[in-house]
Amino acid sequence: MPAPQSATMKNLAKLAFKAHAIKLPVDWKQPQGDPDAKHYTDAFKPSERMAVPDPSKLFVPASVNKYHVDTVKQISEKFEKYIDGICDAICQAWSTYQSTACLTTVMVAGPTASGGMLVGPPLTPLILASGPKATAQEAKYTKVIATVVGTAMTTWQATVKVAGMPWYPAFAAFPGPMAPPTPNVPCPLVALVQVNASMQDAALKGQMVGQLGDPKAQHHQELFDSVAKGVAQCFTIWTASTQVTNVLGMGPIPTFAPPFVPVGPVLGGMGNQTPGGMT
Repeated sequence: MPAPQSATMKNLAKLAFKAHAIKLPVDWKQPQGDPDAKHYTDAFKPSERMAVPDPSKLFVPASVNKYHVDTVKQISEKFEKYIDGICDAICQAWSTYQSTACLTTVMVAGPTASGGMLVGPPLTPLILASGPKATAQEAKYTKVIATVVGTAMTTWQATVKVAGMPWYPAFAAFPGPMAPPTPNVPCPLVALVQVNASMQDAALKGQMVGQLGDPKAQHHQELFDSVAKGVAQCFTIWTASTQVTNVLGMGPIPTFAPPFVPVGPVLGGMGNQTPGGMT
């Protein structure tokens, strides 16, 4: 499967943001009792007292007052634009990563593959290159998100290993002194040994909030929570649907001695994946 699509990540992130049901203005209370309620009502034209809120917006108006509804529309559009931009940047970086990442130094013994390491480019500079930076605050958010997501992916990558996978059935009894480069039996990426704690939404959000270090930044916790949830859910889907292919295994058959021993297992073999083998 290709890298996560930005449309999917955007939708997941926006749904997570909307779930917070943040009202604007924050902490606003409808005036109660006479004369406050009357003065409040009289301050607006009849056409301004009631507007129809758009349920698709990220925020919720504190009342149906036209100015509250308009405020929600304006602020929502700014946050939607940022979420769209950062999700585009993350998914573009992820696509570059997938097209170049590969498993290397996988050990091959008979039909079985084990060990190895996954290598790929860091995501942080790739996300920073195209992430939103129209304002100083956007640049701060983008730097934090790029750093956290990139570090989390590198941390996960370092844990990925092959554990006794039956990738090379022909290598159990090969008729020759040396088995040539042979692609592995494809398997899902999630079938490899890995620790994905760094890519969980709670861990991502916690790191983002901590690195920003600005508790007064408006709605930053909800923004980071929504992006973290979008990334984490896409990561889960990606590891389950991505196939590990083209890990080219090869190696010697030291017991090969025809005509008395015409076949034998590969021993001390090695497997390396060609870039683009994560499909």
